[in-house]
Amino acid sequence: MFEGFERIRVETTRAAINTVRGGEGPPVLLLHGYPQTLAMWHLVAPLLAESFTVVAADLRGYGDSSKPEGGTDHAGYSKRAMALDQVEVMQAFGFDSFAVAGHDRGGRVAHRMALDNPEVVTRLAVLDIVPTHHVFATADKELASAYYHWFFLIQPYDLPERLIGADPDYFLGKKLGGWGTGADVFTSEAYDEYKRCFRDPKTIHASCEDYRAAATIDLEHDEATRERRVECPLLALWGESGVVERLYNVPEVWRGYATDVRGRALACGHYLAEEMPEETADELISFFGG
Repeated sequence: MFEGFERIRVETTRAAINTVRGGEGPPVLLLHGYPQTLAMWHLVAPLLAESFTVVAADLRGYGDSSKPEGGTDHAGYSKRAMALDQVEVMQAFGFDSFAVAGHDRGGRVAHRMALDNPEVVTRLAVLDIVPTHHVFATADKELASAYYHWFFLIQPYDLPERLIGADPDYFLGKKLGGWGTGADVFTSEAYDEYKRCFRDPKTIHASCEDYRAAATIDLEHDEATRERRVECPLLALWGESGVVERLYNVPEVWRGYATDVRGRALACGHYLAEEMPEETADELISFFGG
């Protein structure tokens, strides 16, 4: 995967971040979701690299990035902290401003990044999400049934860690095979990478801390900045057979959080970049090049 890309580990202030970098042109940062790694972009990144300098990164706690402690308030996995890692990564590569695309958890990190650093994020693409604040504020039985893991992973240490750790491959398969997507859409190379990384107990714990932060300190940050809106252009893409399509009017929700919103559904489930890589790349190229 990522033939022609450099593999570079970047030391930031509070974490060491694993990245791949390739291509030339305006800078684009790609962030992955749960329970994946930067490998989720392996089919899209080469297409983007024909027009852009592409950096794909493992979020702190995931993949081969470091896994610092979350702390009693889970601040170590706040989206603010995770976003700051990535801003510093791009600065280390010489980019003070850049476009960013985030899928799932990566989209939530990118959303916070755009709110906290409007001078840094030039364009924001969010894949198959609506804002965390909106999800919790409107949660109902249907949401809880579809996103049960949100409420499982936030349970106190070490209940979810023990249960997931008993059979991480099984849990990974159940997560990757849901949300309107069959597990057969993933290449064997990517799936093997997800298994390798998710078998690490430190990854399981860090990913739980990610979700615990989402239900605590991230909501505090969201409330404190609720009047602030994403100022740069925002592209929302989502799968028409997934949960997000079923539960939300995605553009309408995002218009409550951003000033310039466009987007559409693709004919797939949750994992757009792996189910429809060419279509996803076309949408991103058009948006980032606009």
